[in-house]
Amino acid sequence: MSSQIAVPKSLCILRLSAIGDVCHAVAMVQQIQRQWPEIKITWVIGKVEAMLLDGLTDVEFVIFDKKAGFKGYQTLWQQLRGKNFDVLFHMQVALRASFASLCIPAKIKIGFDRTRAKEGQWLFTNKKILPQQHPHVLDGFMGFAQSLGLPVEKPTWNMPITDQQQLWASECLISEKPIAVISPSASKAERNWHSEGYAAIADHLTERGFLVVLCGGPTTMEKLLAEEIIYIAKQPLTNIVGETNLKQLLAILKVAHLVIAPDTGPAHMAVTVNTPTIGLYAHSNPHRTGPYNYQHYVVSSYKQNIEQQYKKPLTKLPWGIRAKGSNLMNTITISQVKNKIRQLIADNYPELRDIGEL
Repeated sequence: MSSQIAVPKSLCILRLSAIGDVCHAVAMVQQIQRQWPEIKITWVIGKVEAMLLDGLTDVEFVIFDKKAGFKGYQTLWQQLRGKNFDVLFHMQVALRASFASLCIPAKIKIGFDRTRAKEGQWLFTNKKILPQQHPHVLDGFMGFAQSLGLPVEKPTWNMPITDQQQLWASECLISEKPIAVISPSASKAERNWHSEGYAAIADHLTERGFLVVLCGGPTTMEKLLAEEIIYIAKQPLTNIVGETNLKQLLAILKVAHLVIAPDTGPAHMAVTVNTPTIGLYAHSNPHRTGPYNYQHYVVSSYKQNIEQQYKKPLTKLPWGIRAKGSNLMNTITISQVKNKIRQLIADNYPELRDIGEL
């Protein structure tokens, strides 16, 4: 397909959500910009996600409010009226995104291959990326760059963090100690590890000489989980749950030495700022959705959970199938997480190996 598409002068990206996915998409966008610095890129994106990416170099954002119903589509159509993009990357299979694609004038509309073009996405495109065997979500996105004839490179990110935001994070966490950030809460409670486990790991990190910081959003679930962790922990913790916007959180993750999180946006945000990340996974396949550059630090019970539920080996099951159950995260043990911490420190911070208990 690459031989059929000329180098585009204008490109529209349609990826509305979620935080982790737009982080993956940034790597693809910036790879294209490195190859074709003159290309004009417009990104149709969700309201919350736009807050994180505000200021991304040479990208014009058009915000789509998915909660606005028909008016949201009407507003999108009005904002893009008069434009005519050479190429649209339709990078979200949700039906609402496909309806949004009807508001985007483009000669070529590229979507996922037929296997992945769920919810009828294939009906809204006239080109498709090549099929891939068992890709990480980020690799799937890179398939769009490949569709234009670009070679695949190792993903890199240049996230939009101002000096003021970085200074704020540094002043917020003034300490001579290395910083460990725990982002304990995912969007769904079933993906959260238990508070006893988080508290034990927080104590372990404190004993290793780290300043341990709890971060997260302002929801009641996130605040209550943080309070439970603090109550159970034997050592004092720094709690900034609900006290940061997305830009500030990104800056916090950048100053951290390590991050621990379940399957949630901050884990992927940490990857974009090159902070080693330990992902905790039980429901989704970390080879598909785990922290991209830090797969080797993932603690996962996904394989055992999914094989137990479906009575088949993982290799015989559809790629990306999710395990179901409210207590699956309890199959992750404290000792497994401690072992990953030991490995991460040895790999990235050998100077810290002698601090505290190994």
